[in-house]
Amino acid sequence: MKESIRVLIAEDHAVVRQAFTALLSAAPDIEIVGTVSNGADAVTEHAKLNPDVTLMDLQMPTMGGVEAITRIRAADHNARVIVLTTFDGDEDIYRAMQAGAKAYLLKGMELEDLLSAIRAVHSGRARIPAEIAEKLAQRVGSQELTGRETAVLERIVAGRANKEIASDLNISEATVKSHVNSLLGKLGVDDRTHAAVIALQRGIVHLP
Repeated sequence: MKESIRVLIAEDHAVVRQAFTALLSAAPDIEIVGTVSNGADAVTEHAKLNPDVTLMDLQMPTMGGVEAITRIRAADHNARVIVLTTFDGDEDIYRAMQAGAKAYLLKGMELEDLLSAIRAVHSGRARIPAEIAEKLAQRVGSQELTGRETAVLERIVAGRANKEIASDLNISEATVKSHVNSLLGKLGVDDRTHAAVIALQRGIVHLP
């Protein structure tokens, strides 16, 4: 008899966490070894439990999924992580795959697709659905924002004026305007409103 695939689930919503636990536990080759509600606990429990596969949400309190994946992979280069999220923006996908995720799935997928992904990742393969791969390809071909441009963009999304952004970041208004012009060009938009829309659609910035 084959050994079960030992799975750790990191998901901040209790109902969703319980649902995945119940559904996956019904599979004969899956064993849920632990569940956590934030990224920091995911890092800690991964080190303790050494699961075969970790299911990781992206947006969680205390520590987000991308940082958790990065830390888990830094401690264990062979760690196999599947991102399971509602976010399908190309920036979310890119950051997760850069951190070392082996698969990226949306929570609306069929149970059989999730089970197939867990088995594939456990065997050492990646699993990226076609629509996710297409968005990832688009992201790889686009210009990357600098850290400061991203910080400015986050404040644009929050509705901050240039003077306020300058104060927040301790830079001059002229420097803020320079960053705004640069990020507008990289995003391919003409104004701040469209920049904010694109930032949210692509997952560059998330609303709190």
